[in-house]
Amino acid sequence: MSHKMSRAEREEFLAGVHVGVMSVSLEATKSLALPIWYSYTPGGDVAIITGPSSVKGRALEATERFSLCAQEEAPPYKYVVVEGPVTSVVECDEEFRRSMAHRYLGAEFGDLYLESTADQAAGSVYNMTPEHWYTVDYAKDLES
Repeated sequence: MSHKMSRAEREEFLAGVHVGVMSVSLEATKSLALPIWYSYTPGGDVAIITGPSSVKGRALEATERFSLCAQEEAPPYKYVVVEGPVTSVVECDEEFRRSMAHRYLGAEFGDLYLESTADQAAGSVYNMTPEHWYTVDYAKDLES
């Protein structure tokens, strides 16, 4: 039995709320993997927020590519990994920052988070167009 997700399944899963693990090359022999909030709408780009002068931001500027893994941490396990080029970088506005905080924390705690981090620079939104998809859904074993 194949554990591979269909296009609709993988896009729906990636659009769900998961803390992603972003991976980006730092140089020829080093890479960085770290948890990150992201947003995705089926058929669209993956968007993350980071400061252009941060380690992530500098690596993204240099490589112009990253990968992101979203996973289900309870059995039956499933995951989606996407990889592709950074297709645009725009300044993060308050509306996008609020939507990301609300996505992960809900309206009440999201607003508290925004209030407590108001003095921090919002950074930039890096949009990545998925070129490569890798998926596994072990729940498919239960479908037989």
